[in-house]
Amino acid sequence: MTEREALTLRPGPHLPESIEIFDTTLRDGTQREGLSLSLHDKFRIARKLDELGVHYIEGGWPGANPKDDEFFRTASQELQLETSQLVAFGSTRRAGKSPEDDPVLANLLQANTRYVCIVGKAWDYHVTEALRTTLDEGLKMVADSVRYLREQGKSVFLDAEHFFDGWKYNRSYALEVLTVAEEAGVECLVLCDTNGGTLPFEVAHIVDDVRSRTTVRIGVHFHNDADCAVANALIAVQYGAEHVQGCINGIGERTGNVNLSSIIPSLAIKLGVKCLDPDQLAKITSVSHAIAEIANITLDSQKPYVGASAFAHKAGLHASALVRRPDAYEHVNPGLVGNSTRMLISELAGSATVVMKAEEMGIDLHGDKHLAKEILDEVKRLEHLGYQFEAADGSFELLVRGATGWQQKFFELESFRLIMEKRQDGQTMTEATVKVLSGGDRHIATAEGNGPVNALDNALRQCIEQHYPELGDLHLTDYKVRVLDAAKATEAVTRVLIDTTDGLTEWSTIGVSENIIEASWRALTDSIVVGLLRAQKRNESATKAQ
Repeated sequence: MTEREALTLRPGPHLPESIEIFDTTLRDGTQREGLSLSLHDKFRIARKLDELGVHYIEGGWPGANPKDDEFFRTASQELQLETSQLVAFGSTRRAGKSPEDDPVLANLLQANTRYVCIVGKAWDYHVTEALRTTLDEGLKMVADSVRYLREQGKSVFLDAEHFFDGWKYNRSYALEVLTVAEEAGVECLVLCDTNGGTLPFEVAHIVDDVRSRTTVRIGVHFHNDADCAVANALIAVQYGAEHVQGCINGIGERTGNVNLSSIIPSLAIKLGVKCLDPDQLAKITSVSHAIAEIANITLDSQKPYVGASAFAHKAGLHASALVRRPDAYEHVNPGLVGNSTRMLISELAGSATVVMKAEEMGIDLHGDKHLAKEILDEVKRLEHLGYQFEAADGSFELLVRGATGWQQKFFELESFRLIMEKRQDGQTMTEATVKVLSGGDRHIATAEGNGPVNALDNALRQCIEQHYPELGDLHLTDYKVRVLDAAKATEAVTRVLIDTTDGLTEWSTIGVSENIIEASWRALTDSIVVGLLRAQKRNESATKAQ
């Protein structure tokens, strides 16, 4: 490959050399609708964030609820953080109270963290209407709280709430909030776009204005209500921000916070700003998926950098180009963020996609373009009938192997029969009888199940388990049905997808038929064949290694 040079564009007038990453998944992120983390969940997420290497982990708001109280009370025993600093969150003192008598500040001190982050109003509208106090008292609330916490030995971050809106409506007051905090000893001034409606060009102007007026480190905290949070954070960094707050996977209230899973790679790879070490950056995909799992959130497969589809290619033109130049259709090397290139098989694919996908399975088709073309034609024919191979890697593997002459000899169906019985007590029972040839013998088994697929699975396993004990490791994890032509009502074609695991790998198989039982049987038997094939290959490899 010849060296290519791109036109170098200057990223910004005040781009810093390094950025602090402040994660607020355990506090701001939990304000997402439908999300509830247990105490155990919070500790698991904190460990993952420490593994990733973020600089600060905001653990919650001590005093706000018993869970957060217990989190900070037990954090020193439960967490042995290696790279991250734990932060307690709270607010400034209340109007009319002294810092020494304020319960919120007392709770912050009892949290026993070196770092605290307090929220203070930076929009005059909120001071007079939400706090119902004077602007002068609003400034004193910020200054007194920062000064008191500093006197108690804490490093203080100020979240200047609604700062961008405050700057636009009353610039002098918003800036004065920052000034009194700086004079009181604040360590970082965090400019918050609390309503999430600020646009990038506004961010550039406002952050530049703040930077010219302070010597304290500037941070930013963006919400995504205008779908600009990541863009806003990037432009803020280019204009001098050195501290970015956000959440893994962009979770948070309303439309979420700035997505750290996107902003971190963009800062490190695109702008060359130090925020995580390269080996830590390579963990961001696995950490992103792990935190989504702990939070019981389905991660969008199209999430930039970390999504399963972030580097997935379906078009044949893309695949053929990637064969020659890996960077032709990928803006970064997927390995830098712990992700990988995936080739999707579909009716939009080309022969190059088939060759590359087969290579992933250990099948070399490079020297047989005619066979690759035949496989592609078969894929297109089947997808026209309703198959979807990009979602059924297991069935595609069997199709490719079949095209090369391979035949599965684990079992051969003679027949199956299903009986469903509705009993007087209201219970519904399904019974399946399966007859197969396996191991040179004819086997017949009858089994019950909580549905036709479960009954067929049980009966088939009884027939062949004596020959293939590996069946005990195979477990169906999901079963999906889709009606492809609802207009045909009960005569519509049905697509069945089955997900299976052997504890080491996972695969999906597909069946399509006007008969839902037949479609289910095809997907079911494919899932078992793939599992037995993989077990067979592992056994062969182990034998060779001995």
